[in-house]
Amino acid sequence: MSLSKAKCKLINSLHMKKFRNEHQLFVAEGRKLVSELLPHFVCRLLARTDEPFANEGNCRISETIVVEDASELKAASSLMTPPTAIALFEIPQRELKIEQLTAKLTLALDDVQDPGNLGTIIRTANWFGIENIICSPGCADVFNPKVVQATMGALAHVNIIYTELLPIIKHYEEKNVPVYGTLLDGKNIYETPLCNGLIIMGNEGNGISEAIKPHITAPLFIPSYANGMVTESLNVAIATAITCAEFRRRGI
Repeated sequence: MSLSKAKCKLINSLHMKKFRNEHQLFVAEGRKLVSELLPHFVCRLLARTDEPFANEGNCRISETIVVEDASELKAASSLMTPPTAIALFEIPQRELKIEQLTAKLTLALDDVQDPGNLGTIIRTANWFGIENIICSPGCADVFNPKVVQATMGALAHVNIIYTELLPIIKHYEEKNVPVYGTLLDGKNIYETPLCNGLIIMGNEGNGISEAIKPHITAPLFIPSYANGMVTESLNVAIATAITCAEFRRRGI
């Protein structure tokens, strides 16, 4: 069966947010990624070469196209190396249950705009057992194909919600639960007592916004151990991984 021009056009259109919103679909490319997502999202279209997925029969798939020529997938793909599978999944409707957040270690992202960084942060959160990420409206779209690709399937296991951060932070303040944030004038993370709370990570260029800074009750700093000149700051995805690792190392 061939992958029609109309289907290729739909797949390619989903690289733009307005069409993802219009169709309420996102695209995933590559056998490993598609296999990871199939059990967790409704699949509207699965296009693959003749080798079926082991879990395919138990998944919610509306249409499967087995392409006769792998070059057809290349025409619909954004990857440098043509994939052997492309899938279109329905964008899930997720809810924020704020009363449940304060009982768990949670990440909040303040305008993290690079798709690769966001995808890596989601993958890192999944690794460290963090179930919820709150994204400010200025963050990259989690269903951007570059974000989806960078999550390596972790998108299926982490709940990502987009909302204004200040109301969430104020809820933590009312519950007397710490609000952590990585700042250059914060306290050494390795020497500071840590407990369950909200961890805020800032924008790639500007860090945590001025509106959010006054609400951080426990500012943290990741020290450098280099001798001599060092870069001004860490990449936000790397800083997130270090911060999450230290919390989990303490058993939090």
